[in-house]
Amino acid sequence: MSRIRSVAASAAMNRRTLLAATGAVTLSAGIGYALRPGSEAHAATDIGESAVAVSLPHSRLRSSGGTPMAPAAPLAPYERGTTLESVAAPRSGSGDYRRLGDGPAWKRVVRGDLAAAKSGRADRRTALAAFVQFTDLHLIDVQHPLRLEYLRTAAAGTWRPHEALTVAGAVSLVERVNALRGAPVTGSPLHFVMTTGDNTDNNSKTELDWFLKVMSGGRISPNSGDPRHYEGVQNSGLKLYWQPDAALRDADKQRGFPHLHGFLAAAIREVRSPGLGLPWYSTVGNHDALPLGCYRHGDSFLAEFAVGGKKLMTLPASASVALRAAIKDDKDPKGLQLRDLLKTHARQLRSVTPDESRAPFMPAQYLKAHLDPAHTGPGPIGHGYSQANLAAGTQYYAFRISDDIIGISIDTTDPGGHYMGSIGTTQLRWLDKTLSDNKDSYAIVFSHHTSKSMTNRRTDPAHPSDKRHGGEDVVATLAKHRNVLAWVNGHTHKNEIIAHSAPNHGSFWEINTASHVDFPHLARIIEVVDNKDGTLSLFTTLIESAAPHRTDFSDLSQTGLAALYRELAFNAPGRNTELAGASRDRNTELVLKKA
Repeated sequence: MSRIRSVAASAAMNRRTLLAATGAVTLSAGIGYALRPGSEAHAATDIGESAVAVSLPHSRLRSSGGTPMAPAAPLAPYERGTTLESVAAPRSGSGDYRRLGDGPAWKRVVRGDLAAAKSGRADRRTALAAFVQFTDLHLIDVQHPLRLEYLRTAAAGTWRPHEALTVAGAVSLVERVNALRGAPVTGSPLHFVMTTGDNTDNNSKTELDWFLKVMSGGRISPNSGDPRHYEGVQNSGLKLYWQPDAALRDADKQRGFPHLHGFLAAAIREVRSPGLGLPWYSTVGNHDALPLGCYRHGDSFLAEFAVGGKKLMTLPASASVALRAAIKDDKDPKGLQLRDLLKTHARQLRSVTPDESRAPFMPAQYLKAHLDPAHTGPGPIGHGYSQANLAAGTQYYAFRISDDIIGISIDTTDPGGHYMGSIGTTQLRWLDKTLSDNKDSYAIVFSHHTSKSMTNRRTDPAHPSDKRHGGEDVVATLAKHRNVLAWVNGHTHKNEIIAHSAPNHGSFWEINTASHVDFPHLARIIEVVDNKDGTLSLFTTLIESAAPHRTDFSDLSQTGLAALYRELAFNAPGRNTELAGASRDRNTELVLKKA
């Protein structure tokens, strides 16, 4: 399990797919870009000239016949389509429902918490890596029988009016990444995308299939149950939920939400994803590992209910308060209270079309789905996971980002239940050893949970002797190694960047990025550069989806729905308005002492 795998060395990838993996081929093969104003980009590589010709966007050879071309232009920063250019923001006006438009850009903040930023570094720096982080896509089967929409009777924010559009929103994010022509600071090619978990929402096979097709390309029908009709809370006639197609004056329309005839038919209509043009890697989150993100596997009643023909859509507020408290306080990791609640309210259940594809998936099925050649896209096969993971029953791995940097994806989900995270002793020792074995390389660690949200030390039922560890133990392990640059994660749906300092100079940055399901719907570009002055810098730049900021209520096309997804999320009742974080958590330069 400690073997380092490179994108370029993925054994089963065919040559065409390999060469299409633009940045991954060039960077893992040893290409570094010296970035100086007005100078050529210099490269040194040991891969064949023909491979360079196909894979490098700045190649001097035509891939069709090797005919010499004019010298490539120097690399230049590429800020178009990032939050350095513009950010979605409410337009002028008042009212409960606000329309969005183009807002002011977010400036870059230099953070010297761990090392002083030295003058002249921009003229000296060399790019070491550039990649994109997706996190908390939460692709949601909104018609799934086990969903807890009825908790809205206790708190408005526990159900989101925009949830039926998660697939359209995620595809638009893929389109944004595909449109980027380089990294915002260095202009170097982007080399891969890493997801940091909660790719799905209900641990449902339907959602897993949608996620893999969003990332690697394919046609997706974001619908389950009846293939012809939507069957869920948004055509239930209940005023508790936004009823977009109906004239009913529901609670959300009273807040200014629009009446959009044809919305639900459009929401379940087939969507086409072009798939990422970059290699991508996957990290598991609690919503990928556990039913509803909080219940352990094993209850046959809940598993059967997930694929069955009944759905609870409303609940007395007192019952919602009790269930919500049990989940939050970690009192029901097995889902027994939910099972009893569904039995108690059997007469209130509504009929829906049964669907076996809504079944929960187990960790082995998650791995097999990633390893399916149908979902390889630009690679690598397995997207970080391997047959060794499948054989060992693990969901953590290491891979080669560049000659100078390794990536490590860890599994912080707790199979014992609950949405907070932890890590077992076996995996923590593996992490420690992997960092020691690669002490001559810098390291970036990826996980779903943050250091603050790893507080769940419940025993893994399958490995009761494997002690669980919280975030402080992971921080201590990372701080032992001077080669660790960053810990990149998600889970909290909020932008937050934390400086971790250790006496032995084992200092690193923890970079937590907001979700793509709760406004402001962000992903993050991360660039690593050597400043050639005893320091390194990590540049973080946030991006939104490719959908326009302004919406048109008459436009229910795929792009129109993606734009509407963002605007509805901004207006979602009860939403947390602090998720964008402070300016020091958004577009930044994070300086580190060079180990």
